[in-house]
Amino acid sequence: MTPFAIDPAALKETLAATLGGLAKRIDLKLGELTVVVSPADYLAAATLLRDAPGCQFEQLLDVCGVDYSDYRDGGWDGQRYCVVSHLLSISLNQRVRLKVFAPDDDLPVVDSLTGLWSSANWFEREAFDLYGIVFEGHSDLRRILTDYGFIGHPFRKDFPVSGHVEMRYDPERKRVIYQPVTIEPREITPRIIREEKYGGLQ
Repeated sequence: MTPFAIDPAALKETLAATLGGLAKRIDLKLGELTVVVSPADYLAAATLLRDAPGCQFEQLLDVCGVDYSDYRDGGWDGQRYCVVSHLLSISLNQRVRLKVFAPDDDLPVVDSLTGLWSSANWFEREAFDLYGIVFEGHSDLRRILTDYGFIGHPFRKDFPVSGHVEMRYDPERKRVIYQPVTIEPREITPRIIREEKYGGLQ
């Protein structure tokens, strides 16, 4: 079942006509539309998607970060960090996904959408916290899920699974302290049962 009230191909044509050269690519796959824009055109494209007739995406449902560094087992050759937004038009019953790649892998920066949709506030803080993506123009960009003293960004592909430090309560100092991780890394190999007639099945 398609999530669109209208034909997705017709919406793709509307998006192409509305965005023109602002859209680097518009993909239609599995009944879902994805628009890819450059960082310089991100705000202008988002504004058109919100306001233009035939688009009218009044609601921003989600913003998330993506780290493509290990995509296709390291076969990715584009920018590392991407910001993905999901937009909904209630009035026209249609959806679109908007993607923008940060131009600098060392310091990923893209514009904030909080001036267009207030719902972007906490989503962008989450992407900043977990991926280290900086949203220029965000009025309160600070961590939202990890502790204030947390080092690094835990959803980056190169972040160690056990982290860098752990915290515990020290009864002698009567406060919470940070210390190096004491968990020893180990590999768990799942048990594979290869009996021909396991469970009475032929």
